Amino acid sequence: MSKDKTLTVPDLGDFADVEVIEVLVKVGDTLQVEDPVVTLETDKATMDVPASEAGTVCKLRVKAGDRISQGDAVLDYVADSAGAASDSVTDKSGAKASPAVAAPAAQSPQAKPAASGDATHTTELVVIGAGPGGYTAAFRAADLGMEVTLVERWPILGGVCLNVGCIPSKALLHAAKVIDEAEAMASHGVQFGKPKIDALKLRDWKNEVVGKLTGGLTQLAKQRKVKVLHGVASFQSANRLELDSGETIDFEKCIIAAGSESAMIPGLPDDERIVDSTGALELHPLPKRMLVVGGGIIGLEMACVYAALGTRVSVVELTDSLMPGTDKDLLRPFRKIIDQRYEAIMLGTKVTGMRATTPGIEVSFEGEGAPDKEVYDRVLVAVGRRANGDKLKAENAGVNVDERGIIKVDKQMRSNVPHIFAIGDLAGGPMLAHKATHEAKVAAEVAHGAKVAFDARTIPSVAYTDPEIAWCGLTETDAKKDGVDFEKIQIPWAASGRALSLGRSEGFTKLLFDKHTGRVLGGGIVGPNAGDLIAEVGLAVEMGADAADISLTIHPHPTLSETIAFAAEGFDGSLTDLYMPRKKR
Repeated sequence: MSKDKTLTVPDLGDFADVEVIEVLVKVGDTLQVEDPVVTLETDKATMDVPASEAGTVCKLRVKAGDRISQGDAVLDYVADSAGAASDSVTDKSGAKASPAVAAPAAQSPQAKPAASGDATHTTELVVIGAGPGGYTAAFRAADLGMEVTLVERWPILGGVCLNVGCIPSKALLHAAKVIDEAEAMASHGVQFGKPKIDALKLRDWKNEVVGKLTGGLTQLAKQRKVKVLHGVASFQSANRLELDSGETIDFEKCIIAAGSESAMIPGLPDDERIVDSTGALELHPLPKRMLVVGGGIIGLEMACVYAALGTRVSVVELTDSLMPGTDKDLLRPFRKIIDQRYEAIMLGTKVTGMRATTPGIEVSFEGEGAPDKEVYDRVLVAVGRRANGDKLKAENAGVNVDERGIIKVDKQMRSNVPHIFAIGDLAGGPMLAHKATHEAKVAAEVAHGAKVAFDARTIPSVAYTDPEIAWCGLTETDAKKDGVDFEKIQIPWAASGRALSLGRSEGFTKLLFDKHTGRVLGGGIVGPNAGDLIAEVGLAVEMGADAADISLTIHPHPTLSETIAFAAEGFDGSLTDLYMPRKKR
């Protein structure tokens, strides 16, 4: 007779003391392998604890509202005698096969390389890189029923975005926003003392935010039975990868999502006071004086952080404008604020050299009005990013990679080798996580056999500076250059009750319309939460909406989103919050 067995909580990644929100079985219920028995809820997601083998429930050990951790008992059950009778099962031909419950040791991330001629691992689909593009591709393919292996070179999933990019920088930008807003309230009758900055504690909080997301990814991979291997991958052939551990992976299809890395200026001194964006996130020790080399979005976001934390910040940019390619009118409110906050903004200026000295990094400049030399406690080099397509020995698989590390793909994200796909930063186009995730789903679905393609009309861009700057669709600069017959409606946030109540009336919302059809061609927003607001403009462009579609949609009041409706009303002549005579068309 079978003895009672106990089902315990499996590994939950970084989560512990998780709440049971629902018990899905009762005493006497029959269980099959993978049947859900309880539902748990973390601050990241809900998850089911599955049955590990078939049997019958004889005792429940938990109830809704209990909090449990890895190893805690969930229920007792009597295992099916058929399931416990043998350590192996027999297929219809009579041959013995390995049991389904336990994976062979060779499939674990720590497995040793197989004998010559045999791959350590085999899989239907392998995904290289576990950033937003990579993990999205892996999870989507697994949801479609594919056998998926995800390869990540770093010990933690999430890639640059979650670990040392989008997420940690936004956490620090939130801290900067709180500091700036507290200071601004002094002129409205609410005064706070000068903030005391504990850089190490702030860094720990930032790391905690990152850990919640990356730990959630580990759990999501387990739930989907995605095999995760850690190591640096390179192609041996069109159907085999090799890891730096010596392990090999034979695959039927591959999605390359290996991302990009910070570009550095050649010939710089090897000095810890010269950092890239990853190093800048470490904060400690906070410099008294810092130079940001590069006036793009990444550099300007970190400049906002350090300025709020009390560092005297200077920015140097080779071109004649910050955020090159952005409509100049979107930059004006931003410039008015940072001109007061930053020590210097040097445009059209070249950094001709750096020298490490005891007092700091001595930087030489060349440009009209620029100083000859200045010394800084820290220098952040943020001159762009370079794709990693040429770091995978892709030529061994016959995949074409250009001199910039970009792998050219078609609309189905296929490279020139049909069963090998590329997505994200190394597939060309803007290096944005939200672009990568959409490309990832296309690649995964095509790999599974679907007839789909990447056909986005617009990809929004956002600078999470203060104020935020966001745009999508056709820009005013490009519209003028291309001779597009458009009409611009610009709504100053001084007309927004919500903006005034926030003390942030410096921003504006502008939409570009086709002058003849009223169709929304693009738009730009500058001000707090512009990155959230731009989604409505993106939807309008994607759906081919016209001014009436937006103006007839009731927007809540008072909100910043009303400014988008005001712009549409301005085009169709129904705006009452401003006096804007209707133009003859």
